[in-house]
Amino acid sequence: MGSEKITEDTIIIAPTKDAPELVKKIGRTTYIVRIHVSKNGKETMSDKIKRMLKNEIQQM
Repeated sequence: MGSEKITEDTIIIAPTKDAPELVKKIGRTTYIVRIHVSKNGKETMSDKIKRMLKNEIQQM
């Protein structure tokens, strides 16, 4: 998604089983992103983002 921002044209809906999804239309393409969160997870979102950034930097 790069520099894309969640704007007023992004639709957030909650389909079955409480898994929210984001719907974003860019041009003639509609992107649907479903969000799943583990109830047993030990890592915060902040920790996960930091880990992902560190991994990305190590691959450079």
